[in-house]
This record gives sequence, C-alpha cells and structure tokens, in this order.
Amino acid sequence: MLQLLHDFWWILLIVFIGFSGLVTVNQGTIAVITMFGKYQRILRPGLNFKIPILEQVYKTVSIQNRSVELEFQAVTVDQANVYFKSMLLYSVINQDEESIKNVAFKFISDKDLMQALIRTVEGSIRAFVATKKQAEILTLRKEIIDFVKEQIDHSLESWGYHLQDLQINDITFDKAILDSMSRVVASNNLKAAAENEGQALLITKTKAAEAEGNAIKISAEAEKIAAQLRGQGVALFREEVAKGMSQAAEQMKQANLDTNVILFSMWTEAIKNFAELGKGNMIFLDGSPAGMEKTMKEIMGMVKMKEDK
Repeated sequence: MLQLLHDFWWILLIVFIGFSGLVTVNQGTIAVITMFGKYQRILRPGLNFKIPILEQVYKTVSIQNRSVELEFQAVTVDQANVYFKSMLLYSVINQDEESIKNVAFKFISDKDLMQALIRTVEGSIRAFVATKKQAEILTLRKEIIDFVKEQIDHSLESWGYHLQDLQINDITFDKAILDSMSRVVASNNLKAAAENEGQALLITKTKAAEAEGNAIKISAEAEKIAAQLRGQGVALFREEVAKGMSQAAEQMKQANLDTNVILFSMWTEAIKNFAELGKGNMIFLDGSPAGMEKTMKEIMGMVKMKEDK
C-alpha cells in the first residue's frame, strides 16, 4: 500500500488540486472571483469550478432584500426638533455582472456601505424637513418618502443597489411641542363642541319659535272662525226673535189684544233669567216705571225696524 502511494502520489495531488477548484455558491448569493487581485468573473448559485490556487473567491454578494432601522433628528424651518424612526429596505439592483462588480468593489465592507446609506437617507430627510414648518411635518410622510427616493436613487444605482422601500414608522417632537399640540387639539375640540351646541340651541329655539308661531296662527284662525260663527249665531238668534215677536204681535192684533203685553212678558222673563243664571254677578237695571217705559220703547223700535224691512 505504501509502495502504491509512493508510486502514484502525483495522481493524488492532481485529484486534490482538482477538488480544491470546486466551489459551491449558495442560493441568493453570487461569488466574485479574482485572479492575482484583479476581477475575473462571477459564479452563480450552484456547483462551480475555479482555477485552483490561481483564482480566489474575493467576496460573496447577497442578492436578497436587506433592511435597516434608522433613528435620527431633524430641525424644521421654525426651529422645532423632529425625531424620526424609520425602516429602510434595499437590495442589489439586479444580477447583472456590472451591478455585482459595483456592489463588490465600491465599498471596503458592508459596514462602510451601511454608514454611507444611512447618512445619505438622513441627509435627504433633514434637507426636506428644513424647508417645512413643524405643523406640516405630520401630514407629509408620503412627500418625505418620495423626496428621499428621488434624491438617493441615482447614488444607490452607482453603488449597485436599489431602494425598495422607506417606511417612516414614528415622528415625534420635544415634550413642550407635544404638550402645546395637545392643548391646541383640546381647544379646537372645545371650540367645535361649543359651535355644535350653539347650532343645536339655535335649531331648538328656531323650531320652538316656529311651533309657537304656528300655534298662534292656528289659534287666531280658530278664534276668527269662532267669532264668525258666534256672530252668525247671534244674528240668527236675533232674526228668529224678531220673527217670533212679529208673529205674536200680529196674532194679538187679530185678537184685538194690546201688544205691549208681549214686551212686558219679555221684560219680566229677562229679569227672571238674570236672577236664576247670574251666578252672583251684579247687574244694575232701572226697575222704575219710567225705566221700564224707556226699555219698552226701545224694544218696540227694534220690532218696527224689522217690520219695515
């Protein structure tokens, strides 16, 4: 056995060197190959072969999405401190050889890439915030993201990367500003509540006034109709009384009786009704013969007027 190894050692050396040239590249990564320190080619995922000893794997580049969280401060145009918490999602722009070369050789290490990427994003956001007022910032999340993408996309492409997404998760201010904002919101809510209460009271008062006006109108209309009906009833009563008196007087004339008896009967009947239905009310009547005579003449005058008609 030893003799066999001694005779065929060079075959074992060739086999060893051959196997040392085999390279396995994991899925989601691409290997960058250099020879004598100079870029040579890239190796795709799977089993690959490189020239043993001469070719070296310089770097393995991940083509998967990567994320990083950012926390930084910016200052608005009205000198308010704004604190951001955001998440940055980025990846290699594509799997082309030129893009992989940029990713592999633009930065010494991933640490340097991350530092440049974070500072670029922070600088873009600070530049945008510096042109806005504190009260505007909370409503400008989408505008901030669009501005950052527009500003850094070109730089990232030159590095071989692409900004997939930028999410601003939290925007806060100094405690004094937050307290003042809370007071403004509270005062606005109180103002809105007062306005709503005022509107409700106005509507209530208006509806009540309308209802009262309608009630008065209906009452007046009913009173008008009632007065008309009372007038018509009184007129009808008087007409019927006059007819009855005329018929009674005519019958008494035909019987050769004095018609003054009718008037005397009416007079005594009226006094009787006053006494029975007066309910304690005081009525002054002239009960003397002269007063009675005066009243009789007035009644006779009314009867004569009816007969003339």
